[in-house]
Amino acid sequence: MTDRNRTIVVGVDGSAASVTAVSWAARLASSRRLGLDIVHGLQIAALGYGEGMAGIDVLIDAVRQEGDRVVAVSRKVATSIDEDLVVTTETLTGTPAPLLIERSRRARMVVVGATGSGGFAGMLLGTTPATLVSHAHSPVAVIRGRHGAAHVPESGPVVVGLDGSPASEAANAAAFEEASARGVPLVAVHAWTDVTYEDFYGTVRLIPQWESMADDEERLLAQRLAGWQEKYPDVEIRRVLRRDRPRLALLEAAEKAQLVVVGSRGRGGFAGMLLGSTGQALVQHAGCPVLVVRPEAPAAD
Repeated sequence: MTDRNRTIVVGVDGSAASVTAVSWAARLASSRRLGLDIVHGLQIAALGYGEGMAGIDVLIDAVRQEGDRVVAVSRKVATSIDEDLVVTTETLTGTPAPLLIERSRRARMVVVGATGSGGFAGMLLGTTPATLVSHAHSPVAVIRGRHGAAHVPESGPVVVGLDGSPASEAANAAAFEEASARGVPLVAVHAWTDVTYEDFYGTVRLIPQWESMADDEERLLAQRLAGWQEKYPDVEIRRVLRRDRPRLALLEAAEKAQLVVVGSRGRGGFAGMLLGSTGQALVQHAGCPVLVVRPEAPAAD
């Protein structure tokens, strides 16, 4: 992961999942000696159209006061983990996703809860996850737990899903960095499934030579890991090859992991689907935090 900034940004909305996200982000910032920026979005644009009307100004003031309370509680949570942690706070007016995307331009990572009361964490339901994880300029961590948001695992390996795509390569780099920093093994999962061909008359399933395909996929995985093994000799690597849907293999591996890392869109994804189906499944259902990584954008001339 490129050392683009010394700050982790965490979006908060006052929900239990938001508090969990702050705790996770604060521990990470403390262990990496990074700063923590707590950001809360005040969604009062619609109320603004009635500004000056009876009762509207009072409601806007109440929303602002609640925002200040949410940020103050979040700061207290963060400093309870490390009183020396450098914490900044922002209470901004605007829709959560665009605010966090803008902050991601100069962030090491953006962190949000998996569920919430309708602010940053709550937006990660339905189709909105693609907005942040697909368009953020930094990796995005969605904090999930084994049996609810409060039960976030702190032990187990780091899991990475690899398929040879540029997004997968970026995920590979981030996963090795995370495994090394945490002092845990890295489980490299490479899964593939059978191929279908659709024509006018329906779907035809192609039956390739599975033994030959397995050999090819094993060589692909070895190639993707080779250089990283040399760069991170301290990381124990466990290889998992599965003839299965990637999302199922990764969801299973996530049940024993403390973090799963995946690219924003993998090999075989459609150009318009900036968050692939595997990433969507993990963000919605994984039993541990999910780190979604996009490839580095090419430098401008």
